[in-house]
Amino acid sequence: MTSYSISEINDILKGELIGYTDHKIEGPEEIKKAKNNQITFIGSTKYSKFWTDSEACAALVCPKSVIEPGDNRAFIRVKNVDLAMAKILELFSPQTPVFESDIHPTAVIHESAIIGKGCKIGPNCYVGKDVELGDGVVLYPNVCVFDETIIGEATVVWSGTVIRERCVIGSHCIFHINVSIGADGFGYRPSDDGRGLVKIPQIGNVIIGHHVEIGANSCVDRAKFSSTIIGDGCKIDNLVQIAHNSVMGRSCIMAGHSGLAGSVTLGDGVMIGGSASIKDHTTINSGATVAAGSGVMSDVEAGKTVLGYPAQDARAMLKEWAVIRKLVKNQ
Repeated sequence: MTSYSISEINDILKGELIGYTDHKIEGPEEIKKAKNNQITFIGSTKYSKFWTDSEACAALVCPKSVIEPGDNRAFIRVKNVDLAMAKILELFSPQTPVFESDIHPTAVIHESAIIGKGCKIGPNCYVGKDVELGDGVVLYPNVCVFDETIIGEATVVWSGTVIRERCVIGSHCIFHINVSIGADGFGYRPSDDGRGLVKIPQIGNVIIGHHVEIGANSCVDRAKFSSTIIGDGCKIDNLVQIAHNSVMGRSCIMAGHSGLAGSVTLGDGVMIGGSASIKDHTTINSGATVAAGSGVMSDVEAGKTVLGYPAQDARAMLKEWAVIRKLVKNQ
């Protein structure tokens, strides 16, 4: 079992060590559940009250913390507790599933596919015609990569994911379980006789940048023409829908159950809260934030935070809600 002394952990974090513990640290845990061989974190002073009853031998604390660690216990004061805890989690991260062979004999790989050095392809995977996998790509069992798709180096694709034809995926991406990349966009029009619906062909593709992470059961649809684009560094939660011809800038975040309708444009660094929905052909400019559960019906200015359904300036929306509450109380 991996374990570290408090001094070894502090050397990695380069924080300020307060107090000392001789316990070997065997992993992290939340403050109420931690045992005396575990390290926890106090990211805000409001959680300091739980330290006395915690069994943890050590904690990461924020610069504003004023409590003392106590006997045979230690604090490591760091500038950013969340980022420091991320390093701790990396130290104790368990091994990923083992491949007994780099390419499993049940994998079906077209003879025209180009497979880079060090790739791992699990059982029952399918790699289609003229696919290109960069060096170190990992396809876990039951992944399908269809014709003419290109995947950059060190990208990891978890089981059940389907990547349709002609998609272009960057390097160092992570696609979690059952992600759908490049399925048809949702396009129908009433037929001339008014008795049915005509499917609009979706002949574009999906282009995904580098260092993009997409959560389980999320969907990125191909474009009607041209490309649906996800920029470098975007992070997408589970159960997210990104519709045809949408374009996301760099380092955008979309939380679970949120969705972009067709032809939405996000600037760089846009944050979309959980269950928020964005109307088609809407532009949300760089640095803007859409609060959870909101419905965006029109363009959002750069750096602005919007809230509500329909979404508007967050401060104005909060004032409106306050007035409504007062009216209800006065009835």
